[in-house]
Amino acid sequence: MIRILLADDHEMVRIGVSAYLQAQSDMEVVAEAANGREAVDLALEHRPDIILMDMVMPIMTGAEATEAIIKQWSEAKIMIVTSFLDDDKVYPALEAGAISYLLKTTNAKQIAEAIRSTCDGQPILEPEVTNKMMQRMRHKDRPLHEDLTEREHEVLLLMAQGKTNQDIADELFIALKTVKTHVSNILSKLEVQDRTQAVVYAFNHQLVPIK
Repeated sequence: MIRILLADDHEMVRIGVSAYLQAQSDMEVVAEAANGREAVDLALEHRPDIILMDMVMPIMTGAEATEAIIKQWSEAKIMIVTSFLDDDKVYPALEAGAISYLLKTTNAKQIAEAIRSTCDGQPILEPEVTNKMMQRMRHKDRPLHEDLTEREHEVLLLMAQGKTNQDIADELFIALKTVKTHVSNILSKLEVQDRTQAVVYAFNHQLVPIK
């Protein structure tokens, strides 16, 4: 028997999903949570085989609840069942330790099959989620500076020469506001906090000619 914890802040969703799963000969819903905090507490109390986790809930989000559960019970098998495919929902949930990620538009029979697969240790991901993860991995395999535009490379080089934003604007014949935008984009793309870190990155990756 697969013991299931259902976490969703919408009562009607819980009622519908729970009724379908309880009708399965090999499944039992042992607890229901209406928010992320309850999901954590009930997961640690009941130690179910599978946790069905909504993403957007009061008190704690699904990703936050997933992280909290995994930290205290690393063997937990958590399935995200949500309406969202946004990057800020998908990545935090999977990085927190969720195994599977499904949309609420998935029909009940498919969710039941996904529960069985996840319980056996086989991740089930929406095709869109798989694509997102593949794109992200490809991005991580490439140096961050490859995302810089030609102009951003020029600005980074001048930053490494100790030029101020005004100096860069004067040398490239562009507006000071434009320079600030380029600098902001550079920091974001290189995943650094300030100009100094950006310059260090540039030297470490031999982007700046050594005289």
